Amino acid sequence: MTPTLAAIERRAAARDLRLRLQVRELLGLRTLRVVVARPPLLLGELKGWALPLADGLQLDTMRVQGPASQGVGPLIWAATFAWALEATPCRRARLLAIRDSEPQHCRLVRYFQRLGFSPVREVAAAAADLPLRLVWGGSGLLMRGDCAEGLARAWAQLDRLWPEG
Repeated sequence: MTPTLAAIERRAAARDLRLRLQVRELLGLRTLRVVVARPPLLLGELKGWALPLADGLQLDTMRVQGPASQGVGPLIWAATFAWALEATPCRRARLLAIRDSEPQHCRLVRYFQRLGFSPVREVAAAAADLPLRLVWGGSGLLMRGDCAEGLARAWAQLDRLWPEG
């Protein structure tokens, strides 16, 4: 069973969490902000944008914070992928595992691989990398993932962390 965005929102509400998606559109570009909170605390957020293409979902900033944030990451990923599949033609997503420090970069790559993302190429100092560096704000490993697979993996993580019933 593939969960819908409505089912994901109900799962969040059952944990007394507020899951909100803020979407704005301008000239075919949709910006996305996914927020999870337990008012008054913001527990996590993801920012990105979507172009009307199969490879159009671009994910940028992901933050999870606070002691009550267990399950917030998979919740955000599930909502993001469900939204992309339900509301856009996007079927694949791209992101950059930023290279701030080597240990942190390795953790990010492993984390994204658990969601089904695969390496595409390094983004470094080459002239051809400048547009990607401007978009994502640094160097790192460009990765691509399938939205349906990411949704299934994030939902499975939620099932392990937040068993129903």
